Amino acid sequence: MAQLNSILDNDFYKFTMQFAVSRLFPKAQAKYRFINRGNHVFPTDFQQKLKEAIHKMAELKLTKAEKEFLRKKCPYIDPTYLDFLEGYRYDPDEVHITQDNGMLSVTIDGYWYRTILWEVPIMALICELYYEEVQLERVDDPEVCVIVQDKMSKYDKLNITIADFGTRRRHSYKVHDLVVRTLKEHPSKTFIGTSNVHFAMKYDSTPIGTHAHEWFMFHAAKYGYKMANLLGLEHWAEVYRGDLGIALSDTYTTEVFFKQFDKMMTKLFDGVRHDSGDPITFAQMTIDHYKQKGIDPKSKTIIFSDGLDYDKVENIVEFCEGKIGHSFGIGTDFTNDVGLPRMNIVLKMTEAKPDDGEWTEVIKLSDEPNKNTGSLEEITIAKTILKIKN
Repeated sequence: MAQLNSILDNDFYKFTMQFAVSRLFPKAQAKYRFINRGNHVFPTDFQQKLKEAIHKMAELKLTKAEKEFLRKKCPYIDPTYLDFLEGYRYDPDEVHITQDNGMLSVTIDGYWYRTILWEVPIMALICELYYEEVQLERVDDPEVCVIVQDKMSKYDKLNITIADFGTRRRHSYKVHDLVVRTLKEHPSKTFIGTSNVHFAMKYDSTPIGTHAHEWFMFHAAKYGYKMANLLGLEHWAEVYRGDLGIALSDTYTTEVFFKQFDKMMTKLFDGVRHDSGDPITFAQMTIDHYKQKGIDPKSKTIIFSDGLDYDKVENIVEFCEGKIGHSFGIGTDFTNDVGLPRMNIVLKMTEAKPDDGEWTEVIKLSDEPNKNTGSLEEITIAKTILKIKN
């Protein structure tokens, strides 16, 4: 049965955000909700299996070896946080699961510094349990490795760097393990690391990530939509002082982001991450922004991470080459390419309660409208405030 075996089996940006939240917003609370974009129908006893797996997560704890790995690999994270993480335990009472006619409901609520770690492992568990329960046959282990090797042989010819971003919608832990091992053993220097901290440690690689949409969504709840991007970046810089310098751009559309990405932040951050909308349009907007600020785009980097496969990557490289730095985070095309339909699920923050304030709905206005989250009423309010026409 699917279960997690390490507290570090999670995306790196969850830990980097947790550190920042514990530093700056220790009293903040948050709520999250599972969104079944693919309308997947779950087996009758699925909720019970998921509850059992989540209850077992309460037994996970940071080992001495894991703590030492983080200390060596992440010198920008304070030792006080590592002490905190050593004492952290998942609390299953923060997670609420129901099921009705095959439709699964998962919600999370509690202090933000605690609940922030749930999203990625719960999604990974949902995927793995789903494939276990519906008993769909995948390709065998050697073929998984061959698929990855073939892809890397093609990527090598593009002279790029690639990271694994595939934890949340992986087929299973076993497949993910095979993928990262194969990437690490590949003879080229194309593979530079993984977002999964557990596998980064297991295969002596680099954990990669900065922050997610929820960082800016919370800032909107606390400071308003007009200040969310700028204050989110300023607070990030306050904690990390120039490290972890890739800014996520599409929480309230890239157009709005670049209006708020002032010259100081533009110079300070190493680059931006693309996570929705047309990547070529985004690349051109980014290049134009740097030029307008008097900055050579070739001194900055775009991390592309939106549903990538080889054809998309090839098109992006062809456009960006010689114009701006570029690297790629590839997710389910690595960790769930096993001959089965891939799950289309997310788990997003829905409300935030800054300090001792009121619960406030939070939304995301993606460059791809189908990725928007939140009520139509709140989305309309945000668009009006931010002067977004579409």
